[in-house]
Amino acid sequence: MATSPRFLVIDGYGKESRDELAAGGCSVAGELYARMVRRHAPNAAVDILYPSDPGAALPKGVGLDEYDGACWTGCNLTAYDDKDARVRRQIELAREIFHVGTPSFGSCWAAQVAVVAAGGIVRASPKGREMGIARKVRLTPEGRAHPMYVGKPGVFDAFISHVDEITHLPPGALALASNGFSAVQAVCVNHGNGTFWAPQYHPEYDLHEMARLTYCRIAKLMQLGFFRTEEQAREHVARLEALHEDPTRFDLAWSLGIDEDVMNPKLREVEVANWVAHQVMPRLRS
Repeated sequence: MATSPRFLVIDGYGKESRDELAAGGCSVAGELYARMVRRHAPNAAVDILYPSDPGAALPKGVGLDEYDGACWTGCNLTAYDDKDARVRRQIELAREIFHVGTPSFGSCWAAQVAVVAAGGIVRASPKGREMGIARKVRLTPEGRAHPMYVGKPGVFDAFISHVDEITHLPPGALALASNGFSAVQAVCVNHGNGTFWAPQYHPEYDLHEMARLTYCRIAKLMQLGFFRTEEQAREHVARLEALHEDPTRFDLAWSLGIDEDVMNPKLREVEVANWVAHQVMPRLRS
């Protein structure tokens, strides 16, 4: 019996997108997720897969069923774009993981992939982009009773960046959280032999990562009306970075409307800790 878990982290970004974000100071999504996983399973072995890259493959001789958990990062692809081979590959990968029964967890794109792979529907949000902080995310009755949310407040804020949303859940899925922007802010999908826990928001982000992502998206965010000038956008990025460097800056936290639910990593990542405890570790003891 294995003494420490083995995780597969699935980073759906293509290399061009990964390089673009890295040039703006963002962590590579797969590496960011691997670091988060290791915070909750310090002895874990982690392999990172980039399924958007041609020829991407698991380590030689390793099958999907040999992983104790699969983690999916966010991604800038569109889950309902069935003309994109990168999307089709990832939907099929999710179906294979459901089939072998490896428990999955992931953010944003992950929730959408899980739903589409199980027969649900994702569409462009009629409200456009939800960016920065998802406000007043509220647990549904199913969410309050779900082990993913043990220790989480009933209402909280979270880091977020998305333009697509889940509109129709597949059979075997539960909506666990919602807010005024998106009816489904977290989902549990039971399909085939597997279970997938996925928030639409990003527990893996911190203020620095959100600052760098905002920086990379300044032109797009200005077009969408989030900022009127580049100077205003850069000032916002600088304030996020300053608060990250000094979390005691009450003036910045107050003016940005940022509270403990996004600044405290233990509270921000409670969903991940619960997934490891309830979905991954029992496989090692069985």
